[in-house]
Amino acid sequence: MLWFWILLRIVLSPIMYVLWRPRNQGMRNVPKRGPALMVSNHLSFADHFFAPLPLMRPIFFIGKGEYFTGKGIKGLISKAFFTGVGVVPVDRTGGSAAEAALETGLRILREGKLLGIYPEGTRAPDNRLYRGKTGVARLALKSRVPVIPVAMINTFELMPSGKPLPRLGVRPGVRFGEPLDFSRYYGREDDREVLRAITDEIMRAIRELSGQEYVDRYAAEVKAEMAGKPVRPVRDDDEDEDAPGTGGDNGTEDGTGNGTEDGSAARRARDGDGGPTDGA
Repeated sequence: MLWFWILLRIVLSPIMYVLWRPRNQGMRNVPKRGPALMVSNHLSFADHFFAPLPLMRPIFFIGKGEYFTGKGIKGLISKAFFTGVGVVPVDRTGGSAAEAALETGLRILREGKLLGIYPEGTRAPDNRLYRGKTGVARLALKSRVPVIPVAMINTFELMPSGKPLPRLGVRPGVRFGEPLDFSRYYGREDDREVLRAITDEIMRAIRELSGQEYVDRYAAEVKAEMAGKPVRPVRDDDEDEDAPGTGGDNGTEDGTGNGTEDGSAARRARDGDGGPTDGA
């Protein structure tokens, strides 16, 4: 991740502040050292750049191992891209995707890092906030680290899905909320009602920061409807369709890197065709 961090801090940061003048709030709520869960809405590929922009620490995510094992030039590009943006691969050999992602997330936190998670499990299709998956709650209870709600602002307008470049004239930003306390639930990580209550509380905190309309449905179901595809009911432990730091129990987020017509890993990542996950 070193090369991306240097690129963001030294090269991209001045350009981004000049072109888009991002409004950032609440940085004091992010620990200067030690582990924390950064739980965020997910509106755009641009989130990966604007979320860590005002922080002096990198944010790591969980991603499918397949994005690091491709062959040839495409495989090297994919591996370099995901490594660069802070995605840690999940080793799913010998266990379920959910448990593998959980263990990967716990390892990142034990190393004292910031772990980013998108509880919705995929990018929102229409700028609204959707039902969160409970993997984030399991990770919060097992790790017992601070849980920081994060709201991305105006990144949907800045760079909607499918757009190759961010627009000018849009002022994005990020808001970091005060840490959420779930100590009253410690030891109850196998209680489904508790996991749902924690997840809903996290989504309410994100909504208060973002001001988004809330939809009590999974974003993946709505995206399927909008695409005219059969709607398969989504479960909390389903494989997330996106990739870094997703919200389900498996661990990737917004579909960065699985396959587009031109075979570009970076474009796959941008367009959300299958990349890192969003929850643990």
